[in-house]
Amino acid sequence: MQGNKQFEGFWAVILGGSSGFGLAAAEKLAAHGMNIAVLYRETAAAEKPVKLHFEQIAEANEVTILPFNINALEVNGRQKFMETFTEKVNAGNCVKLLLHSVARGNLKPVVAADKKETITTEDIAYTSYAMGNSLLDWARLLFEANLFCEDARIIGLTSAGAHKYWESYAAVSIAKASLQSLATYMAVEFGKQGIKTNLIQAGITETPSLKKIAGNDKLMQHAKQSNPLGRMTTTKDVANVIYLLCMPEASWINGAVIHVDGGEHCL
Repeated sequence: MQGNKQFEGFWAVILGGSSGFGLAAAEKLAAHGMNIAVLYRETAAAEKPVKLHFEQIAEANEVTILPFNINALEVNGRQKFMETFTEKVNAGNCVKLLLHSVARGNLKPVVAADKKETITTEDIAYTSYAMGNSLLDWARLLFEANLFCEDARIIGLTSAGAHKYWESYAAVSIAKASLQSLATYMAVEFGKQGIKTNLIQAGITETPSLKKIAGNDKLMQHAKQSNPLGRMTTTKDVANVIYLLCMPEASWINGAVIHVDGGEHCL
């Protein structure tokens, strides 16, 4: 298929797609003909502009976008998604991409003067599941339902904070480190079924999630000043690589952590 319809007939399932990397990926993939099932958690008021934007993307690119305002981390949420998705799509082996872009967790220090302000093991467990291990539940859900197409892709998002200190980032750091180990095993075991698993480590990117991190202004300032290519990473930079990883030419990339940061990680 040539032109912007190269992914016509395929679907992407995007977990966490109302903003940031997930939204940018939805826009990029839709522009190349891929249908999108996008999951997010928003209030009724906040959801209205989100749904309107997806309707505009779908109309402009002549694709289908199914929005799901559900909790992707709960069994009931996953069941609701499967019931609706399989009913509306009515086609097996159609999912080309599962993208995990969930940004939900606890941002607290390990030690503080007030113990109530410190991270708990429960916080760590919740964050690790939300931003890491939930990828496995979703991958198995789609796999067991025979929804993945031949040569499908699973992509997760990690960060430099998985292996360096960022203020109050311990729970997320643990989640991302766990995700990196999990992706190795998924690459091997899902790889036997033709499904490739990779992670993207984006550079510092101005997203709603970043703004919740303590000291985010310092992270952004450092990225702007030190990036070899002279600017910060954007969500479009990451979406472009997600698109590239869905191409047939990327079928031999499996189990990789791909730096999408203009060389920021080199410094």
